[in-house]
Amino acid sequence: MKYCELPLSAEAISQMKAGEKIMVTGTLYTARDAAHKRLVETLQSGALLPVNLEGQAIYYVGPAPAKAGDVIGPAGPTTSGRMDAFAPKLLDQGLKIMIGKGRRDAGVIEAIKRNKAVYLAAVGGAAAIMMDCIKSAKVIAYDDLGTEAIRELYVENMPLIVAVDSRGNDYYDIGPACYLNQNIFGREAL
Repeated sequence: MKYCELPLSAEAISQMKAGEKIMVTGTLYTARDAAHKRLVETLQSGALLPVNLEGQAIYYVGPAPAKAGDVIGPAGPTTSGRMDAFAPKLLDQGLKIMIGKGRRDAGVIEAIKRNKAVYLAAVGGAAAIMMDCIKSAKVIAYDDLGTEAIRELYVENMPLIVAVDSRGNDYYDIGPACYLNQNIFGREAL
């Protein structure tokens, strides 16, 4: 397990390997489908983005409402494929880390390589675990989008897996082969 502080340096990103388990601490932003669409429309209009994406991380989450005394409600990742149409444009603006769940399309993987970025997977179904990692949360843009507003989060020891590294190695492709080739059941590999 590797512990990482956000924002990550270019060197730290370049050393990550698909399948590696990491824990991140630091500031990141949230954005889902509606916010991504609005961000790209803002860029296309020539206006400034409401947040500087240079070197930043975006977590694909629309957190549930917080209960009394909680910083945020359950905050599990959403399916990253929903952002695939917008991700290359944001990566070209300097975004370095995307956090979500599920595969990315070829265009996103190419943009990850081109921009020396990384895609990290959060475990789906672990919304309460992710919520416990979030120590502060505030809406910074697109408040009208409700749960899909852009938030600034401070997280501590958020457990993630490097899903696509900066060289384009995709754990969704290599992971099953690694799993099947291990002697995990006390018998020969399948």
